Amino acid sequence: MSKSSTDHDRLFKELLTAFFVEFIELFFPQVAQYIDKTSIVFVDKELLSDGKRREADLVVRVRFKDENSFFVIHTESQAQHRPNFSKRLLSYFVRLHEKFSLPVYPIALFSFDSPKELQPNYYSVSFPDLEVLRFSFKVIQLNRLSWRRYLKQPNPVAAALMAKMHIAPKERAIAKLECLRMLTRLKVDSSQQRLISGFIDTYLQLTERETELYIRGKTMLSGPEQEAIVKLETSWFREGLQQGRQEATAEVVSRLLVIRLGILPSAACEQIQQLTPEQLATLVEQLLGFASIDDLEQWLRRQKPNPGQ
Repeated sequence: MSKSSTDHDRLFKELLTAFFVEFIELFFPQVAQYIDKTSIVFVDKELLSDGKRREADLVVRVRFKDENSFFVIHTESQAQHRPNFSKRLLSYFVRLHEKFSLPVYPIALFSFDSPKELQPNYYSVSFPDLEVLRFSFKVIQLNRLSWRRYLKQPNPVAAALMAKMHIAPKERAIAKLECLRMLTRLKVDSSQQRLISGFIDTYLQLTERETELYIRGKTMLSGPEQEAIVKLETSWFREGLQQGRQEATAEVVSRLLVIRLGILPSAACEQIQQLTPEQLATLVEQLLGFASIDDLEQWLRRQKPNPGQ
């Protein structure tokens, strides 16, 4: 599995684990009506298949509301299109059903960019005179969902997953801004807020032109909204500082400065690349106080050169 696929799987699992109830409420409101939301337990996902140990993405045991019976919700996230996915989901269903001796509600979450054609929601085995099997499952295909449809739904999963939905190229900047605006209004704690904002930034990275449109849109917001969004943007930089590579961190800091101040002069970009990790950390903390590129340039002039350069 490639690193990008690993990172993708981690982000989606973290999101759905943190907001599983909200995920069900957003996409499966009928299911939300008949589950006991206080009974949710994340269970062992390891399965044995043809002598090989495999792991399903997300497996939850939940009680039926007002009953003393349980069932399993299995959600499989798919970042790349796989022609045999339906068959693989059936094999997971069989093994989960055998392992827990409970009904299994299967969900496929497709987050790939292409193909955009509607994906099948069943696997069947049939003959001209007999249908032996028809295994059905629920499908969420993000690239066929309009982000605007979820814009008015105050749900943390909506705020994150809108970044992977269908967004017209000319709307990418405004979509990112609206995702963050929604996030600032949600009642989530700081760690959950960082998780969602990081998800948005990962999947909606803007071009230089899109960044200019994003900044222009942000200047039209009220002062409190602007500051709330800048705090979210700053959290992306702190994540970069924890990566341990100065070059990568300098790029991240430069990107946040562009979001805050606009396109940077080439001389300023070169100076930022020469800052030490400690200076970069200080720059992140000072960034909220910068009102213009002149403020940044004055700060850079006060820094001592990195002796390692």
